[in-house]
Amino acid sequence: MRISLICVGRLGRMAEASLARDYCERATAAGRALGLGPVEIVEVEARKPGKAAEAEAILAKLAGSQSDGAHLIACDEHGTAHASRAFAARVGRLRDDGVRRLAFVIGGADGLDPQVLDLARETLAFGPQTWPHALVRAMLAEQVYRAVSILAGSPYHRD
Repeated sequence: MRISLICVGRLGRMAEASLARDYCERATAAGRALGLGPVEIVEVEARKPGKAAEAEAILAKLAGSQSDGAHLIACDEHGTAHASRAFAARVGRLRDDGVRRLAFVIGGADGLDPQVLDLARETLAFGPQTWPHALVRAMLAEQVYRAVSILAGSPYHRD
């Protein structure tokens, strides 16, 4: 199952970008034997400001790539927060159910447009706090790696 983190904005050389890439590479390497991966970051930029323009860029990326037909999970402050083991179990269950593509979407500073939220099959929150979208990218990449390591039986995660 391919896993994509579709993110509004380009982080360039920011520390968060480097950290997110590192966790995606780790998840890709550890997930091969489990049928998980590759894990990729897909950056999108809107041509105009605002959530509607960002939604247009996200939807164009979903329609114009192998993400089409993906199981879409939107990162949203009103979503469901999962403990790491429950998140790993969810990823494993989607893989076992035959989902070929899992796409997480992270919006810009103002969140996601309702059009994207309506297309999502699930929403995911990182707790009640508000997080900068660049940091959410690194946090999500780490949780994907953690999920892969849990499913692999690796000692990375400790309860």
